[in-house]
Order: sequence, then C-alpha cells, then structure tokens
Amino acid sequence: MFWFLWIVLLVCVAWAALAAVPAGADAHMPLPYLIALVPLLWPVPLAVAVAAIVMHEWGLMCGAVAAGLVTQLYGAAYWTNYSPEDLSASIVAAFAKTASSRSGENSSAATSRDARRETLRETTDTSNETAEDVLAQQRTPSSNATLTVMTLNCRYGRANAKEIVGAVLARNVSVLALQELTPELVDDLNRNGLDALLPYRQLGDNKESDNGGFNGIWIRVEPQASQASAVAIPAADVPSITIPVDSLHDITFASAHPKSPMRGTHDWSAGIIGLGELADATKRHDHDFAVVLGDLNSSPYHPSFRKLLAAGFTDANLSVAQGPRYTFPRWTRWPRLILDHVLATPGIRFTSVESFEIADTDHLALSATLSI
Repeated sequence: MFWFLWIVLLVCVAWAALAAVPAGADAHMPLPYLIALVPLLWPVPLAVAVAAIVMHEWGLMCGAVAAGLVTQLYGAAYWTNYSPEDLSASIVAAFAKTASSRSGENSSAATSRDARRETLRETTDTSNETAEDVLAQQRTPSSNATLTVMTLNCRYGRANAKEIVGAVLARNVSVLALQELTPELVDDLNRNGLDALLPYRQLGDNKESDNGGFNGIWIRVEPQASQASAVAIPAADVPSITIPVDSLHDITFASAHPKSPMRGTHDWSAGIIGLGELADATKRHDHDFAVVLGDLNSSPYHPSFRKLLAAGFTDANLSVAQGPRYTFPRWTRWPRLILDHVLATPGIRFTSVESFEIADTDHLALSATLSI
C-alpha cells in the first residue's frame, strides 16, 4: 500500500508536469485535455495525504502536500497575481543581487566608468530623437474611461437571447462579444432590443469551416473602423471594432474563438498563439490598445495560452487576482474549467471580473470592468 501511494503521487506529478512543455508542444492529442484537467487533480494528493496521516507515514504526507501544490502551480496566480515564471525570475534576480553585493566593493571603479559611458550614450541617443519619439513618450491617455465588457459562447446559437440582452442592460455593458452565433440568434437578439442598447456591430463571415458558428462584437458608440477579421487564424473570423479614446489613442475590441482540440490540435494551438498578432499590432502603432474577448478553449495551464499572454496581453481574471472565475460547463458547479477570457494590452487596468449563467448554453458568460 505504501509504495502504491507513492506511485500514485508520481503519476500525479508527471501529469501536472505536462503543463510545463514548450508552447506548441501541447498541440498533440491528448495533451490539451490532460493539461486542462491538471487543476482538478488535487483530490488525489489530498486522499493520499489523509491515508498517510492514518498510516503515520509523514514522509508520504509531505510528498502528497508537495504533489498537491504542483497541481495548483499555475492556478495560484488567480489569487496572488504571481506566476511560476515570476517566481523563477525573482529567484534569478535574488541570486544576481547577492553576487553583485559580494563583488560591489571590487567593481566600484568599473561601475563609475560604466556610468560615465552610459551617460554619454544616453546624451548621444537623445540628440537623435525625432518629434515622433517625443510624442510617443508623452502618449498617455488623458481620459479615465471605464467600460464593462462581456463575452459568451452561445453554443451553436442556442443561448437565450432575452437573458443576453437582460445582462447587457443590468450590467451596463458597453462592449459585447459573442461566439458560435447563427443568423437566427442575431435576429432574436435584435428582436429583444440589443440593437437599441448596442447599435453598432461587426460580425464575422458565416462560413462552413466555422467552429460552431461565427463570432460577433457589439458596441455602444460609433466606431471609427471595423473588420470582419482582424487576424487570420485557423478558426472562425475574429471581428473587431476600433473606437477613439482621445486625440492620440484608439482601442480595438475583438471577439475570438480558436478551435477546440477535437477539431484539430494543431489548429487549436495555432489559433490561440496567432491571436498574439493583435498585441503586436499595438506595437506597430496600428492602434494603441487592444482587448480580446472570447472562448479561447484554453487556460494558463496550457503553454499555448501562456505564449499568447507573453505576446503582450494581460488576463482580466489573473490581473484582478480575486480567485478563478470558472466558465465551463454551466450545468455543474464542480468540476469547472476556465476557458473564456478577457485579455488586454498594457495601458488597460482591470478592476473587476465576474462569471454568471445565461440559459441554454454550455458556457458561463464572463464580464470585466476595465479602465484606460
């Protein structure tokens, strides 16, 4: 029994370690599903820990506690806003600081020379600045705009249109992103008054290759630009709407739905990672801010999703750090996964995030309040 429990723990740790494979390496069946289930493994080490206490096997108990912590490694960020990558960086920085302090006295003269060189280099660089460089440094939003955004997977167009419109009204939603739409649901939404609350919209093209339906995005104010698909990924179109924030800034909202792994693991991974181009576009000054909303069929446990965040996005749920907001499946309170997200590029701050039920669909809706 003793060795059997150790084997169970080792299997649990090996399973959890799948979340640490390189981005893109998770694009092989059944890795997306195994990785998605990692945060649900904690009952196994908990049961082993209880058995170890009964058996007075304290080493086994410590191993069970360690295994349980490993299964929650990426989920801890939902409470602490501190990822495993942050921890690794902090450890490296601590060692570097220690090494630097030990050699500080011996390198003071060299540091002084380096400082003089750096001062000279900065002076030279400044002399080459253009007017555009100066303006770029001064571009900070003058407004303190606060918006509530909402996203929902509509399950092949079956979601309750009346409840969607009711949520938009009750929560004062300014931007609504919907996935797995059908023309019939769009008409039903309008009959229930969505076009009066959010009169401007952009829909993706309705294609046979769509994964469950097309995507759409609605907004309260008149946009300055819109696209049927802001980025090319192997999935349904990613419709986007751009509005001005002030005279120097604009913000683009996009509704996205990468394919689920069952529709092809390589397309699943490529679709998630490909959304990073929207963050890259902000770096190219195509627009200053970007917000991506949708069912991304992934969580921070998936390396492909973490690569998307590394492209320049912040996740609302991780940023607020008040606990996970589960979004799938709707019909049970446990086990649930986090598949739906609101992501934003730097310059946008999230102040709240909430998941809630809408009838007749398999996902929970997700809303977030952001300020610019």
